[in-house]
Amino acid sequence: MPRRVVVNAGPSGYVQNISVGPHVLLADEPIESGSNDAGPNPYELLLAALGACTSMTVRIYAERKHWPLHGVQVRLSYARIHFEDCAECDTRKSMTDRIEMAISLTGDLSEDQRRRLIEIANNCPVHRTLASGIQIHSAGDTQD
Repeated sequence: MPRRVVVNAGPSGYVQNISVGPHVLLADEPIESGSNDAGPNPYELLLAALGACTSMTVRIYAERKHWPLHGVQVRLSYARIHFEDCAECDTRKSMTDRIEMAISLTGDLSEDQRRRLIEIANNCPVHRTLASGIQIHSAGDTQD
């Protein structure tokens, strides 16, 4: 079962203290956005989650198949793009979110193995969640 994630605003600026079970992380905005760049911004954390899940999923699959995968590198970037620059987009909105993901595999893999690992990468759980049009329900807390 996933551990609860708790985010508390820091004492100043936009710094956020994030707790995930026993792990503590910081999130912040960059200096040009008026903060101190004390940690990754929220979109960078989102990209990190997708990249980590992608890499783990590829590694698990390769290990189960006993394929000679020695390393996985996932490079990600996020941008808002105009729909006219997006051939796959079929909506009337003017902008869309886009994540670019480049996956590098090292090891003595055949072309078929590489192709299959890229297919598997695109089916990691976080990728599927992001692509599914996730619903987020927000509720206020009545505590002071």
